[in-house]
Amino acid sequence: MSRQYFGTDGIRGTVGQAPITPDFALRLGHAVGRVLRRTQPDATVLIGKDTRISGYMLESALESGFNSAGVDVVLLGPVPTPAVAYLTRAQRAELGVVISASHNPYPDNGIKFFSARGTKLPDDWEREVEAVLAEVPQWVSADALGRARRLDDAAGRYIEFCKSTFANDLTLRGLKIVVDAAHGAAYQIAPKVFHELGADVLAIGCAPDGLNINDAVGATHPEALVRAVAEHGADYGIALDGDADRLQTVDASGRLFNGDELLYVLAIDRLARDASLRGAGAPRPPALAGVVGTLMTNMAVEQALRARGFDFVRAKVGDRYVLEELVQRGWILGGEGSGHLLALDKHTTGDGLISALQVLQACAMQGRTLAQLLEGVALCPQVLINVRLQAGQDWRHYTRLTDATRAVEAELGASGRVLIRASGTEPLLRVMVEAVDADQAQRGAEPLPAPPTPGTLVRVDLGP
Repeated sequence: MSRQYFGTDGIRGTVGQAPITPDFALRLGHAVGRVLRRTQPDATVLIGKDTRISGYMLESALESGFNSAGVDVVLLGPVPTPAVAYLTRAQRAELGVVISASHNPYPDNGIKFFSARGTKLPDDWEREVEAVLAEVPQWVSADALGRARRLDDAAGRYIEFCKSTFANDLTLRGLKIVVDAAHGAAYQIAPKVFHELGADVLAIGCAPDGLNINDAVGATHPEALVRAVAEHGADYGIALDGDADRLQTVDASGRLFNGDELLYVLAIDRLARDASLRGAGAPRPPALAGVVGTLMTNMAVEQALRARGFDFVRAKVGDRYVLEELVQRGWILGGEGSGHLLALDKHTTGDGLISALQVLQACAMQGRTLAQLLEGVALCPQVLINVRLQAGQDWRHYTRLTDATRAVEAELGASGRVLIRASGTEPLLRVMVEAVDADQAQRGAEPLPAPPTPGTLVRVDLGP
């Protein structure tokens, strides 16, 4: 059964339009509560949110929905998405709920869930929730209603968790770091994490007003971070997105490093540290046998990882699918170019703050800069075409696009590739052409036609 409401990362849309309305949020909380109580009669859920003004409305509606199904609620306030994953596990709750639209602008919002283990939930669980949504609500009696309370020190607990993932014998003392929290969920937490580890912190994007999340700052607008690093003569810049689960990094020269490059840095750092512990020539542990990327991962990073002896597997786009591959294979490292990075020996989900600490730790332990760690890894140019789709439009059977794609693939051969996929979070068709040569990638994208729709065609060049 296909899913009506859930996409690749929960339920997302424009506030005030179905399904991001208070009445649906109440029904959703009630349905999820009923699903939980099938196996956990005394279930407790944690609810965190980012800084969007609509978060208050959706939080109240979800709280009522859960309580009406007999489920207790613990309110965390504004905290990063990965903080909810951690606190759900640490508090032994049955479920974690995040109210956020991640990197989207403030008119959007979304709702996503974490299991008791702090991991994304499978498609089958989402289908079960949707089945209950279609049923008539079953309100519990007054004596069986759930209760609600606040966890006042949620932010402090998560700060300590982040710091615990950084080597005890290392410090950030002597480093000047610009931290950009995208006016989002980590606006108070992120500067404190780096400051308490010794860094001189300059904060930007840390003044939310409910309407400015991801507005010209953060991981989706790294030009603000590049400017700030140059202006203040900083050693590093760290940019998070609105819910702080993705990362972009800038070095002192102003060079921007995306998630693909940072994933390579984490992999070779783990390999070097493991070799030093086990001795030269010792076989690497199974957890470091391979790395998981996505269909969008840059070819150059795949080739570089294979050259260092790693297996490499591409998952569907979305960190939940990267996680599924990692768990299935027993590996620990994976991620996306957007900056969702997974290090399962540190956290159960992608975490922008912890990923940043792991990158800085790699530089310190290896005694090299980010640029030096990435010597010889030159990203292949990518051209991305975003095509806005109409609801229910069947682009898979648009023969002009199919025929043109085959022709471009034949021309590129082994030196490039074409990827076409529907976005899981927006009504967009994403067409990507990648090649070792920028002109070749651009030429390959030119003949690819858009499906017949009144929507907008946007071309974006993605590096190198």
